[in-house]
Amino acid sequence: MGSYLWFILAFMNEVTATFRPRQLSPCQVVNMDVYCNDLNLRTIPEELPPNIYTLDLSRNLLQNLTQELLAFYTTIHHLNLHSNKIQFIQPGLFKDMTNLQELDLSKNYLDIFAVSKTEVGPLSTVKKLSLSGNGLYTGMTDYFLRDAPSLLNLSLDGNSITKIGKETFSGSLALRNIDLHNNVILEIEEGAFESLLDLSELDLSMNSITCITDFNLSQLKLLNLSKNSLESFQTTDSDLEFELLYLDLRENKIHYFPILPRKNRLIYLDLSRNRMRSVNTTGLSEDLEYISEGRFTTHALSAGKTNRNDFSRLLYLDMSYNQIKSIPASFLRGLGSIEVLNLSNNCLEAFSVDHSGPLNTLKTLDLSFNVLQNLSFGENTLQTLEELYLNGNILGTIDPLTFYRLPRIRDLHLQQNFLSVCGSHHRLPQRGHRSQASDCVFLSSIPTLHYLYLSRNSLDSVPQNAFRGSPLLVLDLSENPGLDIHQNAFSGLESSLTHLSLKENDLGVLKTDLSVLSSLKNVDLSMNRLTTLPLWNKETVIESLNLQNNSLVTLEYSTVLVLEKTLKTLYLGSNPLSCCGNLRFLRMVQKSSVDIPDIASVTCQYTQDSEHKEISIMSVEQEHCDTIDKKSLGIIVIIITALVLIGVLTLLSKMCHPRRRRLRRSFKA
Repeated sequence: MGSYLWFILAFMNEVTATFRPRQLSPCQVVNMDVYCNDLNLRTIPEELPPNIYTLDLSRNLLQNLTQELLAFYTTIHHLNLHSNKIQFIQPGLFKDMTNLQELDLSKNYLDIFAVSKTEVGPLSTVKKLSLSGNGLYTGMTDYFLRDAPSLLNLSLDGNSITKIGKETFSGSLALRNIDLHNNVILEIEEGAFESLLDLSELDLSMNSITCITDFNLSQLKLLNLSKNSLESFQTTDSDLEFELLYLDLRENKIHYFPILPRKNRLIYLDLSRNRMRSVNTTGLSEDLEYISEGRFTTHALSAGKTNRNDFSRLLYLDMSYNQIKSIPASFLRGLGSIEVLNLSNNCLEAFSVDHSGPLNTLKTLDLSFNVLQNLSFGENTLQTLEELYLNGNILGTIDPLTFYRLPRIRDLHLQQNFLSVCGSHHRLPQRGHRSQASDCVFLSSIPTLHYLYLSRNSLDSVPQNAFRGSPLLVLDLSENPGLDIHQNAFSGLESSLTHLSLKENDLGVLKTDLSVLSSLKNVDLSMNRLTTLPLWNKETVIESLNLQNNSLVTLEYSTVLVLEKTLKTLYLGSNPLSCCGNLRFLRMVQKSSVDIPDIASVTCQYTQDSEHKEISIMSVEQEHCDTIDKKSLGIIVIIITALVLIGVLTLLSKMCHPRRRRLRRSFKA
């Protein structure tokens, strides 16, 4: 019986040892995953547990992969060999690894292996393969891809490939995703991708491709051609419906609007940072030269073709940083589903939206940094617009109800223009009534407006009730030198406004009472001429206050004491603060939890031995003011003594004066 029990215990111990996770040095074992990364290994550790699911050997010093090291681990699903020094792989090494699905060989020296023109052998079950950053050039990928029938995702980025041949992917026909970005691709042979019937995502960004003249990959859903040298993009003329959803053509040299599939499902199109001068979609002008063998020829496309582009499903369109001078109504008319339209940094002088193309699905419109002088939004247009960027234009005289008509506007960026704000003395026309162009715009009674930016607008004044009825959270009025702010300018914002910037307005005094803004948390009063700190009541909730570059000598201690309750950040630099006139305040700062980011540059002034001196506010001690106090006390004592003496002498003089008169009378008698 005892021997039988011993046998059972021994058997159980063997079974437990087989399945027990072992913490082997130097690798870390977690369940069925083994992590041997960042250990400077030159070979694969011999005694790794069986039935490994994941083996991470990244960032080591491995050079050779052989059967002797890896053949035993046939259960591996994920093998990570990223960032080693691998330059040799034994042919057929992965043949028996029938569970291998992900293989990462990125950032090694596989170009040395490829020079031998030896094939790796079958990658029968691998679905995801990374060969990025290996110095591979044209033709070298064939030795890895010739027998990979299950491969779905392939990364070849960061190599030196110059040409994609029609046989490059012939052994990997199941591919769905190919990443070729950051190579030096100049040429793509006809038929290179056509055999990949399941290909849905193709990244060719950061290469040297000069043209796409016959795009016909109808099954693609994502195509990234950004950061190439493209001068034209043209789809084959076909009635076939393309699956393309995302097309990225930014940062190229495209002169004219691309010819897109007649039938498409495009929802995202980025044409920013090109050389487009128009959005003409009916054909190309005669001066466009056709690209042949990587260079321009004098062949021209016909300008008489009908409009082939279909934008009916487009949600996002970015044409910023081009040279576009106008946007015709016919173009806007086709954007029936657009939500984001970016036309910033172009040459637009006018922009209008009317009933023919109301853009009533648009949420964000960016027209910033053009040369806009005329802006027109018709009635019942832009009904869903939430963000409008008009900064960096030359708008001055526009319809005063332009923004009043936008029923969902939330963010309004008007900085760097020449607009003025209408006040309560301007009569607000009723909705539906026509209004003429005016030298001011109504920014009141817009119930959805929360963010308003009016900096650098050459504003002369902010009239009373300028924003009443608009529940602003953020208001930026900075960089309007000489700005006259009416004492009731912020009326109506008492419970909503949280951020206020009055920076660089040359303000000598604040007429308006900021203490009534009970929700105000961030205030920027920097770069003005303020000599006194605005007063706040006990209900203030200010968390950040910027007083840099003003003319503040003293700060009201009582006001600062109120602010200290909620204040978290205070900027004070470049003010002529008095050390001895702010002792209580400076002591509070030295002991306070308030953060003063510019504390190292905040100084105050005091007088010693008739000299004006400057010192950091954190270094001020009572002794710096004692000398001044003693001198002041001495002067006061002298003055008081002198006054007392003068008083005594005066009194004695009055007392002696009657006695003399009596003596004189007695002499006469």
